[in-house]
Amino acid sequence: MKKLHYEIKINAEPEKVWTTLWEDMHYRQWSSAFCKGSFYQGTLDEGSTVKFFDPENNGMFSRVIKNVPNREMVFLHQGEIHDGIEIPQDWENATESYILEETENETVLKVEVNSSEEFENFFEEAFPRALQNVKNLAENQL
Repeated sequence: MKKLHYEIKINAEPEKVWTTLWEDMHYRQWSSAFCKGSFYQGTLDEGSTVKFFDPENNGMFSRVIKNVPNREMVFLHQGEIHDGIEIPQDWENATESYILEETENETVLKVEVNSSEEFENFFEEAFPRALQNVKNLAENQL
């Protein structure tokens, strides 16, 4: 596993960034950087399982290992979903963390992903676009 880091400064308070990240409509918008039509099912409560899907209902399932509203969300990816069937994977410590740090004038959104080599190039292209989407959405909400 390789730890990948991404960061963006957003001219909005953490609550607005958090809502942009995890409210269904906004999640669908920013996560289109990974796959158009992406969505998730399940709750984001600590200990719960959440399923991330593409429009064909394929994707992955993860456990929420940390949820501190407006500050931090951490997922542990546990496996893939193909045709609705969950297939556990031995991805070691495949975590994805979203950390919000408030400064005087903005919120810094940091993302850390423990990724296998096979996904590294995809993440290196998609995450900067995804974070730019979050920034645009958060800064332009009424």
